[in-house]
Amino acid sequence: MIIGASELKKGITIEINGQLYRVIDYQHIKIGRGSAQLRLKLRDVMLGHTVERTFQASEKFNKARLDQNSAQYLYSDNGLYYFMDNETFEQIPLTAKQLGDAINYLKESIELVILSYKDKPLGVEMPTSVDLQVTETGPGFKGDTATAGNKPATMETGIVIQVPMFIDTGDIVKVDTRTGKYMERASG
Repeated sequence: MIIGASELKKGITIEINGQLYRVIDYQHIKIGRGSAQLRLKLRDVMLGHTVERTFQASEKFNKARLDQNSAQYLYSDNGLYYFMDNETFEQIPLTAKQLGDAINYLKESIELVILSYKDKPLGVEMPTSVDLQVTETGPGFKGDTATAGNKPATMETGIVIQVPMFIDTGDIVKVDTRTGKYMERASG
C-alpha cells in the first residue's frame, strides 16, 4: 500500500529499498522558499539499529503489511524470549533486540500481539498499559497525595519508574508501555 507523507506517523512500518523500517520519530520541515522536507528517525526492523533519513515531502512510501497474531509471553532462556501463539499454540522465540523496550514490561502470561512479515516474526506490540508490582521503593508517608512529588520504584520486571509518594513496596500499579510512566494504582 502506497502512502504519502501526510499519512506517516510513529509506529508505522514502511519499506525502503527492500528494508523494513518502523517510524520512531517524524518531523515536517519547511525551509524558506524551498520545498518541504521530512526528517524521519527509523528503526531497522530486522537488524534493530536506528537511522535518520531526510525525504522530500512529496515522496511516497510503501507501507508494509504486518501480520498480527495474538500471543502470550511464556518465559526467557539463554537470551531468547518465548511466546505462545494463542491459535496454533506454537512457541515463537524472539531476541531482546527484536523486543526493544517491550522487554521492560514482559511478565509471565501477559497477552500481546506478535508482529510478523512474510511469516517471519519481527517483534511484539504491547498493550497500552500493564499492571506491575512494585518490588522496591522508598517509604511512603501518611497524607501524601499524587501531587506531593514522586520517588523511584523498581517494578517486578526490573524497570525503574517514578511513582507518587503514597505508593509502597508490594503495591500493583498501572504503567503506560508507550511512555514508561506511572498511570494509577491498579485495583486488586
